[in-house]
Amino acid sequence: MTINVAAGAAAYAKAAKHLTAPGEASPLKGAGSGFGDLLKSALEDAVDTQKTGEAASLQAATGKADINSVVAAVNNAELTLQTVLAVRDKVVAAYTEIMHMTI
Repeated sequence: MTINVAAGAAAYAKAAKHLTAPGEASPLKGAGSGFGDLLKSALEDAVDTQKTGEAASLQAATGKADINSVVAAVNNAELTLQTVLAVRDKVVAAYTEIMHMTI
């Protein structure tokens, strides 16, 4: 498996857009903004990446796409899927740990 460094850097840059400079108000504390909205936005971006990968694969199957762009799109989709699965696993593990706590 190869790691696409450019895709990782783009993901970090996209996440950094949600954060602000130290002197500014945090967008997470604003009205209507919160962890749920941030998570929803991240999932929507993941779905868009998956759709782009599927579209590139379809174009490759019909012979209308450059193989390099298809490989890049499919790798980005795979990396996004792996990230979503890792986050899901961490959330489930945290939930399980909370449920086993004694009160």
